[in-house]
Amino acid sequence: MEIERKFLISGFPEGLPLLGEAVLEQGYLCTDPVVRIRSKEQDGRTTYRLCFKGEGRLVRQETELDLTAEQFAELQNLLRAPMVRKDFRVYALPGGERLECSLVDGAFFYAEVEFPTVEAARAFTPPAFLGREVTEEAGFSMSDYWKTRRFPSHD
Repeated sequence: MEIERKFLISGFPEGLPLLGEAVLEQGYLCTDPVVRIRSKEQDGRTTYRLCFKGEGRLVRQETELDLTAEQFAELQNLLRAPMVRKDFRVYALPGGERLECSLVDGAFFYAEVEFPTVEAARAFTPPAFLGREVTEEAGFSMSDYWKTRRFPSHD
């Protein structure tokens, strides 16, 4: 189960402890339901995953499976649009949460905070720098972006 809140941000945050960074590339075999492939390059190593996501915004089922490089390449050949590139960084928030921030295709930034329970997600008070929350708004999923190559306005 994935429980997360999503925010639009103006850039990578400053002054927070950086826990890790990676370059992700992902593409969608299907967007309803979501079936995604993703490569993750981190610390000189690349891993590959197949992900299935159910319906929902704050809460949804998520199942991930490891892929070999060969399996990833075979599935990548089935994509109908180019992969999305995410420059990805993870930061520690003062309350102990992990803040996952992405620069998508060099065009816009967004952030996600994952939670162990719905109650914890609802109790979270976001720092002001996180900006507009878009968790429950249609059109702000990466699968929506992949289909249109545009996110709705930041305003």
